[in-house]
Amino acid sequence: MKNIRSKKMVFALTFVLALAFSITAFAAGEETAEEVSRFYMTPWSLLPPVIAIGLALITKEVYSSLFVGIVVGGLLYSNFNFEGTLNHVMSGGIVASLSDAYNVGILVFLVILGIMVSLMNKAGGSAAFGRWASEHIKSRAGAQLATMALGVLIFIDDYFNCLTVGSVMRPVSDKSKISRAKLAYLIDATAAPVCIIAPVSSWAAAVSSYVEDGNGLYLFIRAIPFNFYAILTIVMMIFLAVSGLEYGPMAKCEKNAKEKGDIFSSMKTAAENVDDKGHPNGKVIDLVLPIAVLIVSCVIGMIYSGGFFEGTNFVDAFSNSDASVGLMLGSVVTLVITIIYYLVRRIFTLKEVTECIPEGFKSMVPAILILTFAWSLKAMTDSLGAKQFVEAVVKSSAGSFHAFLPAIIFLIACFLSFATGTSWGTFGILIPITLGVFPLTNPLGVVCVSACMAGAVCGDHCSPISDTTIMASAGAQCDHVLHVSTQLPYAITVAAVSFVAYLIAGFVPNAFIALPIALVLMIATLFTIKKVMKNQ
Repeated sequence: MKNIRSKKMVFALTFVLALAFSITAFAAGEETAEEVSRFYMTPWSLLPPVIAIGLALITKEVYSSLFVGIVVGGLLYSNFNFEGTLNHVMSGGIVASLSDAYNVGILVFLVILGIMVSLMNKAGGSAAFGRWASEHIKSRAGAQLATMALGVLIFIDDYFNCLTVGSVMRPVSDKSKISRAKLAYLIDATAAPVCIIAPVSSWAAAVSSYVEDGNGLYLFIRAIPFNFYAILTIVMMIFLAVSGLEYGPMAKCEKNAKEKGDIFSSMKTAAENVDDKGHPNGKVIDLVLPIAVLIVSCVIGMIYSGGFFEGTNFVDAFSNSDASVGLMLGSVVTLVITIIYYLVRRIFTLKEVTECIPEGFKSMVPAILILTFAWSLKAMTDSLGAKQFVEAVVKSSAGSFHAFLPAIIFLIACFLSFATGTSWGTFGILIPITLGVFPLTNPLGVVCVSACMAGAVCGDHCSPISDTTIMASAGAQCDHVLHVSTQLPYAITVAAVSFVAYLIAGFVPNAFIALPIALVLMIATLFTIKKVMKNQ
């Protein structure tokens, strides 16, 4: 019944949009697509992502919801002109996103990782690792802690983190009857939140690029103790694993996994993702070696893109690196080495290797499609001046209440990152504004920059159109909307405590005081939730 209603809703929405197109095509008259949108730099500029996110949560259909958001953005940009909307959606949105060099590099990286995962599964490496882990990891808590540990160790890049941790830990979590929704949360929560407090990461490079005079890395390191959302997210994951606390929609998924062995809580997902046992002679090394080579190759690829082999020192090379180029080159090298290794091991014939290539590509098609639509939606939002609108709002109110500014910036960054699905874009908007209000020598300025980073990660963590959220779903092979809905209560809990911590840090900008208070508040909140859940 729910599916029928959902289909009717989507059909009705499509019909209304088609009717609107038909009407505006004739009503627009001589209006041209080049005319400046009357919605530019207004609150309406945030409408497309709000509609896309709302529809995704209501209808559970992420593709159609994203596309409707893109169309709404095109309508607003062209002042409801049919020709202008069609051109902007296709040329300025989808085609522009797929022709962007950075985006193409990420898509190549995704496809190659999909191929590698297919190879590792067929080689029996994943199954062998699952058998090894089942002998050494005896509890659900141990499996969750092992997943977190691997996520923390792979701090180089969030995309790399999501897909690598997912492919390695799926057999382990399945053996321990951990739901795919919980695995997706653990992957997502150790991706961006870990990268944003790791000085040697693509995120540190991105943040550093927004700070002038070469002080970016210095500011990034100073801001780490004030990045409450990232730190408290890690604390929360550990508490959940050790205590067994679950609440919200996640509790139902975990109950299904523990009591019924249903790790998917979704028949569609369960039917599509049946793991292959792989080659009977597969060994743990068949999984570990390609992953190790991938880590080394990607690090080398990133410092290569930053000019390390042209004389630049390691830190500067990482700060100047292009994550898209580095990850793409590293994954290509790894794929070649992996294929050669499997051929030498006589696990595969060359024909079997080539058969894995389309299989790996097909496994990444859902993630690629969602990413393409998410990038296109961001292009719509950018063309409507959403960044400039938010920037103007922040600048107009920055000077009136300095002590409350960290908490306010945290909320703005959360909303902006949630609506646009990008942390890095949020950094680019808010960090320069913050540094314009506070000099680097002002402790409150460091707190505000950290609040910007924390809020951006929080919004990115919650948003269904975020790259990282999409990657976490793909890495865990979990239904995307299920992943978003189950992790949202956990992310909101940490965000609420972080907001209070930034209120305190605004008056006491000292990490030795503010951080311990934040930790105590987080643990007290979790114990309170556990007590409430126990009494229900």
